[in-house]
Amino acid sequence: MSIFVIGDLHLSFSNDKPMDIFGDHWDEHYKRIKEDWEKRVKPDDLVLLTGDTSWAISLEEAHEDFKWIDHLPGQKIIKGNHDYWWATLKKMNSLYDSIRFINNNYYEYKGTAICGSRGWVCPRDASFTEHDEKIYSREYHRLKLSIDSALKDGHKNILVMMHYPPTNDQKEASEFTQLFQEKGIKHVFYGHLHTEDSFDAGLKGEYNGVNYYLTSCDFLDFKLFKFR
Repeated sequence: MSIFVIGDLHLSFSNDKPMDIFGDHWDEHYKRIKEDWEKRVKPDDLVLLTGDTSWAISLEEAHEDFKWIDHLPGQKIIKGNHDYWWATLKKMNSLYDSIRFINNNYYEYKGTAICGSRGWVCPRDASFTEHDEKIYSREYHRLKLSIDSALKDGHKNILVMMHYPPTNDQKEASEFTQLFQEKGIKHVFYGHLHTEDSFDAGLKGEYNGVNYYLTSCDFLDFKLFKFR
């Protein structure tokens, strides 16, 4: 089994939400993602989707986006952002054969536990406001619940997926990075960042014993990152 990761697909098959505001390289970007995906992913592989998967504002509207993902090879796990389409976990996990969603829980696949939270803007980031503090704290506790649940069940091989970067734009330590260190997490995947300037603001590589991976699809040149 191989594990692949990609984020920020920004699918919009049921509405018109083009991504070329970020550059011409986004034109019909989903076609390049699909071509790479079908070439490399096998049915028993796992694909982690690190948020901003669909622009839809309802589960019904999101159906075409998730159906597109469901028809691609492999098993998929989604923990997102912009989740206006979010319904109950039980309902969403019953809709698609190859897609599972994470919310305060974890998903086990062939001995690997996948934990996640969307994360949030971290304190002392240039864009951080008083309003962000409450959401940041909530997402921290959701992520802790997810990790603690996997540890309680005896899992030692744990991967974490987020949407927001785990640090501020100065790459300073956060409650997220401290949690990973305390819980022995070795690999964390996130997305959210677009454009060269933003890419530079994301923590990448090893930091205090934890490996961080930026997986925005444009950072990956619209190809899946193969973790293992």
